Amino acid sequence: MRYVSTRSGIEPINFKEAVMMGLSSDGGLIIPERIPTIPEGQLRQWSGLSYEELAFEIMSLFISDIGHDTLKGLIKSAYSTFSHKEITPIVKAGNMFILELFYGPTYSFKDIALQFLGNLFSFILKEDDPSRKMNIVGATSGDTGSAAIYGVKGKDNINIFILHPHKRVSPVQALQMTTVEEKNVFNIAVEGTFDDCQSIVKAIFNDLEFKEKYRLGAVNSINWARVLAQIVYYVYVALRFYYGKGDYSGYEGKKVYFSVPTGNFGDIFAGYIARLLTGNIIGRLLLATNENNILTRFILEGKYQMGRVVPTISPSMDIQVASNFERYLYYLFDKDGKRVSQTMDEFSKTGVISISTGLIRQVRKDFASASIGQSETIETIRDFYKRYSYILDPHSAVGVAAALRLKREFNDGIFICLATAHPAKFPDAVKRAIGRVPPQPEGLMGLKEKEERLTVLPPDIDRLEAYIASALIKINST
Repeated sequence: MRYVSTRSGIEPINFKEAVMMGLSSDGGLIIPERIPTIPEGQLRQWSGLSYEELAFEIMSLFISDIGHDTLKGLIKSAYSTFSHKEITPIVKAGNMFILELFYGPTYSFKDIALQFLGNLFSFILKEDDPSRKMNIVGATSGDTGSAAIYGVKGKDNINIFILHPHKRVSPVQALQMTTVEEKNVFNIAVEGTFDDCQSIVKAIFNDLEFKEKYRLGAVNSINWARVLAQIVYYVYVALRFYYGKGDYSGYEGKKVYFSVPTGNFGDIFAGYIARLLTGNIIGRLLLATNENNILTRFILEGKYQMGRVVPTISPSMDIQVASNFERYLYYLFDKDGKRVSQTMDEFSKTGVISISTGLIRQVRKDFASASIGQSETIETIRDFYKRYSYILDPHSAVGVAAALRLKREFNDGIFICLATAHPAKFPDAVKRAIGRVPPQPEGLMGLKEKEERLTVLPPDIDRLEAYIASALIKINST
């Protein structure tokens, strides 16, 4: 398998090159040259595999430059850190199925990709040149930062610089990042929004001289390996239902729908690729947003237009510019990289993308969408707890609320809502809904007593580049 850019400005590269490049050198995002179609007989066989076994089968379709035994070892090591034997278990609440994705070391779905990516970075560096160093730069709206840090903390020849919007993530999310003591971890609190953080990171990667000089690597979902790892749980769950395996006997042959709380479009794009892989098994994806609903407006109106970021109780979704949206445009525009490039250039100037009526119809074949306000989110957490004694976090609740609102559009199949984070990461919102804070897992206990390490900076690329350069000089001199 070879990889190209959504803007068609690079020659095809292999998987390891794609991982280390992160953002394409032409400003686009890396994408596989083709998406395989899996025969029905193979899908049926896959339905009986364990999570790790299926991860290998799917990843090996997209990875041709890492040996099978090595890839299996990377996968096994990544998921050995998870506390549930199923990795991504399903819980039934009434007529709704909840896909729990928070059993990794930082209690969010980001661990599923970033534990794998951290191992991948380490392997590639050691294989290519044991003395080679890598400096990861990433932006987070909450969960990516801690998951990325836990994926690479203490690893040889890797440093990580994570930007988060100052005082715009939950206190628990912030402490998970800023209390990590390893010397290779640097936390930068940006005086602005997540979009400011993300824009700075993209600008740094587009500064090719700085990127090469300091050997920068990407950990955000602009890195294709992140998307690849997330494809697995969609396929894993869908096949088990569709073929009636184990506890899912009785659901055979029914289409599977997913409701995905979405901010940056990375997780739901993984679902889109899973849908292409599996044919008719996975139906339309339900894209759920909070008040920061640029993606919902695009699906309903065909206009992708920037607005003001609204701080909410689901801070990881407080995003206006979804970095992975460009990957979907690539497929919507029938893999026309030049058109994608022109469209993104125009968006950078005007802040607007508009598409034709015909393309809107295609988008609506791929996605449905609903925007859920904070009061409805709180009410959903409260009602779900009363009915089923199940505690949703304020992001997962957005997905559940959207599913409840639009479920009649999907009455021919199974509906699965993604639970993207442990509710204990958002105790204030949960307490507001149900009158008490959720139980704390062991890994979140005692964070408030630890010393924080962070640097507050304005949203300025020059200041950030100077900080990174200075920090690396100090590291290399010790």
